[in-house]
Amino acid sequence: MAQAPDHSAAPSSPVALKPAVESAVIPVPRNDGSKARFDVLTDRVKQNEGEHDVIFIGDSITQGWEGAGKDAWARLNQKYTLLNLGIGGDKTQHVLWRIDNGHAKNIFGKVTVLMIGTNNSGEDRNSGEEIVDGVTAVVRKMQEKFPNTKILLLGIFPRGEKFNAQRGKILQVNQALQHLADNKKVFWLDIGHIFIKPDGSIPKEIMPDFLHLSPRGYEIWAEAIDPKLKELLR
Repeated sequence: MAQAPDHSAAPSSPVALKPAVESAVIPVPRNDGSKARFDVLTDRVKQNEGEHDVIFIGDSITQGWEGAGKDAWARLNQKYTLLNLGIGGDKTQHVLWRIDNGHAKNIFGKVTVLMIGTNNSGEDRNSGEEIVDGVTAVVRKMQEKFPNTKILLLGIFPRGEKFNAQRGKILQVNQALQHLADNKKVFWLDIGHIFIKPDGSIPKEIMPDFLHLSPRGYEIWAEAIDPKLKELLR
């Protein structure tokens, strides 16, 4: 006679499920401590309605113009009217959401400088193809919201002190993104190489944590972008 199955043994431990990766192209709000910064920028947009020479949109590297980059920003601001709409930690999907939710209302930039995607590039985040799709979606969304702006799309800056897989992924993404440029409404500028030494390393005096720029790093960025801004604002 067959024995009844023994259910007395302790159940096996549950398998930890890897969290689903957010889509890079579906707008979604941040669910973390970034709301305070979002609200600051929402108020900034309300208080600065109208036309600006240049609007910067991006993540912490763009937000950093208000920190380590404040002196370089002040010098640029003597030449152009500027508006900073950077939020640290943003990915493409978050920029898509906030463009639809207040950060494009009643403002217009003759030139919009966009750099986004580094926060999508981690090993457990989006693939290279997904990042390209995400940045493309942001460009198209900006063209929808700001049909007369000239978009200056920047190559994602390199990260990591020395050669690494994430930096290689970003490089491949940049190679694809440059094809978004039509040199009529979308323009491409990749200045990442100027942050790298001949041996391939990133110096701490330019990126102290090998991701975010130092004051000198922002000076380099400002010097590199200024000729292109002058050209596009003619």
